[in-house]
Amino acid sequence: MAIFQFIGVLIILILIGGLKVIKQYERAVIFMLGKYTGMRGPGLIFVIPIFEKMSRVNLRTITMDIPSQKIITKDNVSIDIAAVAYFHIVEASKSVIAIENIYQAVNQISQTTVRNVVGQFQLDQLLSQTSQINEQIKNVIDTHTEPWGALVTAVEIKDIILPENMQRAMAKEAEAERERRAKIVAAEGEFQAALKLGEAADIMAKHPVALQLRTLQTMAEISVEKNSTIIFPAQFMTTVEEAFKKMGSTNLIDGK
Repeated sequence: MAIFQFIGVLIILILIGGLKVIKQYERAVIFMLGKYTGMRGPGLIFVIPIFEKMSRVNLRTITMDIPSQKIITKDNVSIDIAAVAYFHIVEASKSVIAIENIYQAVNQISQTTVRNVVGQFQLDQLLSQTSQINEQIKNVIDTHTEPWGALVTAVEIKDIILPENMQRAMAKEAEAERERRAKIVAAEGEFQAALKLGEAADIMAKHPVALQLRTLQTMAEISVEKNSTIIFPAQFMTTVEEAFKKMGSTNLIDGK
């Protein structure tokens, strides 16, 4: 009698051991005597002890760091690049049957793909076309991982380390570019000022008294500074004489 009780308790324990809880973001890949029979979950499932085996698969998006590695660009510049990849499993059965360790496989293919793709670009392209390069890396990795039931959603280059001599060269180049732009802006300012001065000169040539008024305004500005000496240009005196002559001629005409 005790033997039957022992067997009964053992069977109950075995049946209880066959109960599994699968979380919402997981799926259970079931093998019956080594043969794939389907997926179960989420929730409470029952796996037949001894005859069935279960593999849990996480369906959440996984953030995977791609370790920093030395890469030689197309223009023979040695750089260190680190990146990050985001992927999730879309077919749980393939991720278990088609590949032994999908996480390690995605990590390895990501490293080699980053090295191969980045090596096709020059350094300037790498720094200015990062978004396009990220998209190209993602597409290449996704092509490899599709048979494994994984979907790569994004790949981002997060760190680019340049050699010190290259950093100094780029700093000099940036400084030279800023100086070039400053000189261009200054030249454009001089050109515009010359145009305006030419227009002002034409107006003053037509109206000589305007030059006198401008000179008087300049003298007024100088007097504000409380200067004790004021220098009159010879042209100013000539203009004054011409103004007086015109005024005298006008008076004579009015007298007549």
